[in-house]
Amino acid sequence: MTSRTVTLLDVARAAGVSKSTVSDALQGSGRVAEATRDRVRVVAEELGYRPNSAARRLRRASTGAVGLHLPATATRLDYYMNLAFGAVERAQEDGLDMVLLAPSGASGGRIASRVDGLLVIDPEAGDSAVPGLLDAGVPVVTGERYLGPAPGPSGAVVCDNAASLTALLDHVTGRGARRPALLAPSGSSAWATALRATARSWGLAHGVEVALRTVPFAATPAEAEETTRALLTADPAVDAVICAPDGSAPGVLRAAATLGREVGGSRKSGSGLLVAACVDGPATRGSAPPVTAVDLRPAAYGRACAELLCDILADRAAPDTVRRHAWSLETRASTGPA
Repeated sequence: MTSRTVTLLDVARAAGVSKSTVSDALQGSGRVAEATRDRVRVVAEELGYRPNSAARRLRRASTGAVGLHLPATATRLDYYMNLAFGAVERAQEDGLDMVLLAPSGASGGRIASRVDGLLVIDPEAGDSAVPGLLDAGVPVVTGERYLGPAPGPSGAVVCDNAASLTALLDHVTGRGARRPALLAPSGSSAWATALRATARSWGLAHGVEVALRTVPFAATPAEAEETTRALLTADPAVDAVICAPDGSAPGVLRAAATLGREVGGSRKSGSGLLVAACVDGPATRGSAPPVTAVDLRPAAYGRACAELLCDILADRAAPDTVRRHAWSLETRASTGPA
């Protein structure tokens, strides 16, 4: 039995209750015992039941669409494009269209009349559009936490960004680096803030100063190259560079080549340099050499954000739900042989 064919009656028969009890249990309404409510939800999940989206829209005067707000620089970053595709795919499974909002945003009232809910990805505390989105009067799910003063979202999907950078720093020092550096993203998103703070705290905990240089949130390869060349010229002892912004790692490789630093080579001669990235993608996988990176699984992340919003809209998840998203470390030749 697939999710397209499962009905309320199917769930009722499997749970041993009436159809009206199933409806009340899944919507959080009616006088249904908590144990019964939990059993119905478990059965519905096991059967793959999905509410009839058309009927739900009629009951709630729904628009049948949700909005997606991305950072202003997102249109040229592979990470956000993959995230958006994943979100669109998951929203469509609940019969919802996805509306891409302009980076400048619109008034909360106008947005609320167009969509049933909102996804706000990597919200910046300094983004003037975000407070209006959070106060639009519809459920809002953020990708990463919002660190600004506006009211909190209805839910969030978060990565452990401190743990991912810690894994990279542990990896390069485990491969022999003694003076690591981080090209950290500027801005006030939770991701950028966590990376900068983690570089400092990791350095204090290990008695190793991490050379910290700030680059734009969506730094280009040229910007990364310029910053890396200046860093390695001023501080030749740096033997590992971790690059945060998506797609900018090739710039670090070019700077290393210009200065005669062998990427992935031995640090014993003093000329070797390890290179890693905080975001995996075509630029890291296709570089020469391929670059060690954190795979944040952006398409799956977009799906997870859309799924939480769909679950909140369908009363399958309570407001204030926070879900975790897993990442993995992909080691490649830029940090030495396996």
